[in-house]
Amino acid sequence: MNKIDLEGRVAVITGGARGIGYAVAERFLDSGASVMLWDVLADRLEQARASLATRGRVGIASVDVRSESSVDAARDAALREFGAIDILVNSAGIAGGPLKTWEYSSAEFRDVIDINLNGTWQCCKAVVPAMMKRDYGRIINIASIAGKEGNPNASAYSASKAGVIGLTKSLGKELATTGIRVNAITPAAALTEILQQVNQQHIDYMLSKIPMGRLVKVEELAAMIAWMASEDCSFTTGSVFDASGGRAVY
Repeated sequence: MNKIDLEGRVAVITGGARGIGYAVAERFLDSGASVMLWDVLADRLEQARASLATRGRVGIASVDVRSESSVDAARDAALREFGAIDILVNSAGIAGGPLKTWEYSSAEFRDVIDINLNGTWQCCKAVVPAMMKRDYGRIINIASIAGKEGNPNASAYSASKAGVIGLTKSLGKELATTGIRVNAITPAAALTEILQQVNQQHIDYMLSKIPMGRLVKVEELAAMIAWMASEDCSFTTGSVFDASGGRAVY
């Protein structure tokens, strides 16, 4: 493993108790950072903290990214405990059911948008002012290849991730003259718990679109995100990094 230098940095990772967020926490800790895990699942947070404790300094907060008050309270707690937030990784998300566009209920469609897109915006909104005070920050938004291409039977997810890509580009340009860099990563399907929300037919469809013929490993995503979170990522902002096994290289 190549070690990225994150020594002394403090990272907030949403959805950090599992999946991509947890893998990112492992990589960040091994790279010298302290991490604050935000997740809505309090029991999983405790498990994650216990399993990561030997790697470095880990804090946790039970957070609903849809709620401004919940996010603001967690931000304030992170600043009290760690003194700064240098890195924000927006990894919290849900897939929603494998439904055709007209089959979603309003509540189901809205829930995916609220968590994946509005939640990402809510966390950026909360953390950016603190980063601006120190004129330093790295924000990495977990989008999806579905946000580029639009997967059938996943219009809510695809629309939410397309929104994350647009948000990343706008925020990156707004902060371009500061010391804050904002980028997104667009993974192909990864073997995480989110796949439990879809059926095998949908998984097979996604696999059929990947030239490498396999799912992406969360460790591969964490490696790319670690560089995006480092000082070395200095002249790239508002950009989208492909991690799709060759599916959508644009």
